Amino acid sequence: MKCLFLLCLCLVPIVVFSSTFTSQNPINLPSESPLPKPVLDTNGKELNRNSSYRIISTFWGALGGDVYLGESPNSDAPCPDGIFRYNSDVGHSGTPVRFIPLSTNIVEDQIMNIQFNIPTVKLCVSYTIWKVGNFNALLRTMLLETGGTIGQADSSYFKIVKSSSLGYNLLYCPSTPILCPLCPDDPFCAKVGVVPQNGKRRLALVNNHPLDVYFQQV
Repeated sequence: MKCLFLLCLCLVPIVVFSSTFTSQNPINLPSESPLPKPVLDTNGKELNRNSSYRIISTFWGALGGDVYLGESPNSDAPCPDGIFRYNSDVGHSGTPVRFIPLSTNIVEDQIMNIQFNIPTVKLCVSYTIWKVGNFNALLRTMLLETGGTIGQADSSYFKIVKSSSLGYNLLYCPSTPILCPLCPDDPFCAKVGVVPQNGKRRLALVNNHPLDVYFQQV
């Protein structure tokens, strides 16, 4: 009986210490990573890789304008290979695109390909896939153009991220920074914006003022 009493006295400090440690020094278990957010269209629906969308500006009038496929100045490509934005949202509809993610769903901050989804001849199929061209010394940036490849780690990878103001931004994210001297941010992505070229608005890599866009299902 005396031994049992002494054993209980020995266990009391352990119980008190355990209770004090648990209440004052809780063990923080690592939380699960947040689920990626789906990219939504103008109707609030998740983008579908099998559907077509127009990339439209978040602004109206002269500040607006859809993204479209057009002919690049001084280009020797056999098909239109320039990616532009109309100078206004009046009277013009953009060229439909489809988004081709590396996984099943289209979510924010995910690598994907972008392709103009239009009928075309066999010669021009590759001239529907977005990519970023070489450095343009005159405009001092890299211009967006077509002629890319799907699923290849070259200059054809982009991301959609939430804008700090309205809508979404497009990012160019090559697999290696050597392909993009204008990609200072981790993980080597650059913002897509607009630069003037021969009276048109050409999509290009920019340091400031990225293009804020919505996605409208066709």
